[in-house]
This record gives sequence, structure tokens and C-alpha cells, in this order.
Amino acid sequence: QVQLVQSGGGSAQAGGSLRLACLSSGYTYSGRCMGWFRQALGKEREGVARIYAAEGRTYYVDSVKGRFTISRDNSNDTLYLQMNNLKPEDTGMYFCAAPRGYGTMCADAKGNYYWGQGTQVTVSS
Repeated sequence: QVQLVQSGGGSAQAGGSLRLACLSSGYTYSGRCMGWFRQALGKEREGVARIYAAEGRTYYVDSVKGRFTISRDNSNDTLYLQMNNLKPEDTGMYFCAAPRGYGTMCADAKGNYYWGQGTQVTVSS
């Protein structure tokens, strides 16, 4: 049984930093990707960052490039999202995701994923 358990997040002032973690159990990461998504109030869930097992390639949505860093520690099966220079528009519920099958690119929130429980990030100006 696959489980994704998130931790971290919370509140920060603009310009501050937060880190999210997502511990996976029962999941085979090899050959796949994992990603972080966020959903602001009244908006659709959007992809923020993703990382691929092959070569560790990472991709980011333009709005977070240079500020957020996605990484995965394979020794403890934990996905991270380091968020620096936070902005009020980063506020939202953040979810980690892992594809249920192979071939999903971890960019579209409508894909077939296992999801973490979500964690709130609130950035005040």
C-alpha cells in the first residue's frame, strides 16, 4: 500500500523560507517522477515542481524558478520542496504526488497520482 505523508509548511513573511517534506512508503520511484502541486483558494491545482528518477532532472513552473528547489533523498524515500524568497502569491495548499503508473510526467494535476494529505502554506506581506 502506497502512502505519502507530508510535513512542514506553515506561515511565513514575504521573503522568508519554508521547507516541505513528503515521506513515501511502498512506492517504487525508479523510472518515474514525483512532484509538488499547489492549490490556491478558488483556483485549480497547478504543478509547481517535479523531479525525475532518471538523471534527477528537475522542472519548475516559471513563477517559482530561482526560488524553489525540489529534491529527493532516495536513502529515506523523502521528497522535499525548499521554498525561499516566498511571496504572498505562493499561499495555498501544497500536495506531493507520485504517479500510479508509468509514463505520467508529473506536470498535469489531472494525472493519475497517489497524493499526500496536503499542507497549508501561508505567506503574509
